[in-house]
Amino acid sequence: MLLLTLTTFRFLAISEGGWAPWWANYPGLELWKFFNLLFFIAVAFLLHRRFGRPVREALRSRREAIKRELETARAERDQAMAKLAEVEARFTNLDAEVSTIKERAFAEAEAEKARLLAATEAEIAKMRDQARREIEGAGQAAKHELRKFAARESLKLAEQILEKEIRPEDDARLISRSVEELGRTAN
Repeated sequence: MLLLTLTTFRFLAISEGGWAPWWANYPGLELWKFFNLLFFIAVAFLLHRRFGRPVREALRSRREAIKRELETARAERDQAMAKLAEVEARFTNLDAEVSTIKERAFAEAEAEKARLLAATEAEIAKMRDQARREIEGAGQAAKHELRKFAARESLKLAEQILEKEIRPEDDARLISRSVEELGRTAN
């Protein structure tokens, strides 16, 4: 209704034959602007009375939701920044850690190399000792066999010489001498 009144008043103010006070069309101070402002204020007041509380509540709940989301986002940002600082610290220490690991691996490899060399030397010395003992044992066995062989061969040779050179009278004389020696030892 107000809109209809304002439109009519505006139409009358503009028309040539219509009623319009002098100040109604004063440049920069047209009366229709004030009615338009009053109309918008009235509409805003009515809307505020009707929808003000639900809108305020909706805006308040939205503001609280935004605050909660901002707090959550802040907390997540702080966690992410802490993780980023931790990762950056690890990256700065990464070169030092890598060089430490390389040095440790090199030292372990050198220690293992030295241990293997020592174990190999010990095994070689052990094998040498065992070979020397086996050689000495084989030499002793060979000497013993050689002595046995020499003794057997000497006996054979002596028997052969004795069989060729001893005559029956030498044999009788040797037997009688052996019996006399046995007799003396028995007394």
